[in-house]
Amino acid sequence: MDRDLLTHLPVIAAVARRGGFAAAASELGMSASAVSHAVRLVEERLGQPLFARTTRSVALTEAGKNLISTVVPALQDIHERIERIRSVKGRPSGLLRINAPRVCLPLAVTPIIAAMSERYPEIEVEIFSDERLTDIVAEGFDAGIRIGEMIAQDMVAVRLTPPFRSIVVASPDYIGRFGRPMTLRDLSNHNCIGYRLIRSGGLYQWEFVEDGRDVAVTVRGKAIVTESHSAIELTLAGVGLAYVFEPLVQPDIAAGKLIELLPHHAVTEAGLFLYFPRRAELAPKLRAFIDTVRHVGRSQPVS
Repeated sequence: MDRDLLTHLPVIAAVARRGGFAAAASELGMSASAVSHAVRLVEERLGQPLFARTTRSVALTEAGKNLISTVVPALQDIHERIERIRSVKGRPSGLLRINAPRVCLPLAVTPIIAAMSERYPEIEVEIFSDERLTDIVAEGFDAGIRIGEMIAQDMVAVRLTPPFRSIVVASPDYIGRFGRPMTLRDLSNHNCIGYRLIRSGGLYQWEFVEDGRDVAVTVRGKAIVTESHSAIELTLAGVGLAYVFEPLVQPDIAAGKLIELLPHHAVTEAGLFLYFPRRAELAPKLRAFIDTVRHVGRSQPVS
């Protein structure tokens, strides 16, 4: 058994996960030179390079991909088993890493984090804001949060919110200057704030219901963003129309700052879910998070 090799495998996994030596060093609390030394030692022991390095990027070689596909699940399994053993004599502890779009915090996550800090003070929760559809296992996350229909079928899913609508809103000032769209075809005559899709680079098509059918509408405008909070801010400033989840703007609608448009065409989303690989549910820190989700859900007033 090569003990030096085993010692440095978590460093290899971190470099692969973070896509660089400096980022891995920051995550591990090591110097970049120590990370580089660890990688070089493993490559020498295996007799082949694990990473293809350029001045701008670090990418896995074929040998590196083969190693990571074996090492990452094994390290995660060891980590989870150690945590379960520790929890027998104490409370759940450790770092819980969750991948989620920024929009999830106000919709569901903030009250859960607040409750976690009181119920399980030994657990540190890291929310990595990510608008992409990230492979949470490959990227080293314990769980992710997404809308229900975006989750792979082999994942365990726990509901965080009820279903909610995606709606179009505008400010009274915008409507006063440019009028109100009355049909989906009218959207082509308005300044619609677009969403750039991070992974594909394309623009998101707004989704509606018309005559009982799902339809996608290509919109155009003078502003493009990558997440909802920016779109809402621009809409409040009177820039244009925004397509957003209703709970995010309900207070602004109630206060008269925004007006819902085309309500009969709004689609209902499945709601937000926490998701994770089936074996991960046994990890005490994740089980603590799920228990807190249910505790917060029971304590919320019924609307």
